[in-house]
Amino acid sequence: MTEETTEIDTLPNIEEEQFPPISADALFDAPRATHPPRILMLYGSLRERSYSRLATEEAARILRRLGAEVRIFNPSGLPLPDSTSADHPKVQELRELSLWSEAQVWCSPERHGSMTGIMKAQIDWLPLSLGGVRPTQGRTLAVMQVCGGSQSFNAVNQLRILGRWMRMFTIPNQSSVAKAFNEFDAEGRMRPSSYYNRIVDVMEELVKFTLLLRDRADYLTDRYSERVESAEAVSRRVNQRTQ
Repeated sequence: MTEETTEIDTLPNIEEEQFPPISADALFDAPRATHPPRILMLYGSLRERSYSRLATEEAARILRRLGAEVRIFNPSGLPLPDSTSADHPKVQELRELSLWSEAQVWCSPERHGSMTGIMKAQIDWLPLSLGGVRPTQGRTLAVMQVCGGSQSFNAVNQLRILGRWMRMFTIPNQSSVAKAFNEFDAEGRMRPSSYYNRIVDVMEELVKFTLLLRDRADYLTDRYSERVESAEAVSRRVNQRTQ
């Protein structure tokens, strides 16, 4: 017995050409890239002995052991957002690295109960769209923080919100290192601890999610609203040329 389509089941507002069925093949049979995962790392302090930088460098060593290609952005010299044009060399460097990346790691100290301004400034210089390309959309993201006192999760929680705003796939795990001044030796290497083990966990998870999503990110972030907008723009251009 065939169930009849009733009026309530219709979608009169849908543009059918821009609303194809979900493709399981696009999700599960995507071609596999073979290059190492490309991971950009950002940290949020300019101190000479910056624990967010040391934690980032320790995480970078783990990522390289896992087979990733890693680049760490040095925020020194990056101007405040909107204080100069986007042609500034440090801004261009940051944006080019974000376009290069497939995944990112954001690590901030907690200052006054939140991420630092240096951390936020880096993210604020990354636009949602840049010349028709999105520098952060579809990238996987891991968030970390270092604390001067007892363990807190304020900075990582804020970074998660930012990651969603930047249309990134933020992995479930995260790292928060309490009393970071006790966790690194004189050479800046992290001592064995549960905090170190958690960073290993997070980096493993980041690489796994990056490999899982890398060939599917474009399809996963392909949106009906944007397809409709693009089709309308094409139609307008065609009409202008024929007038």
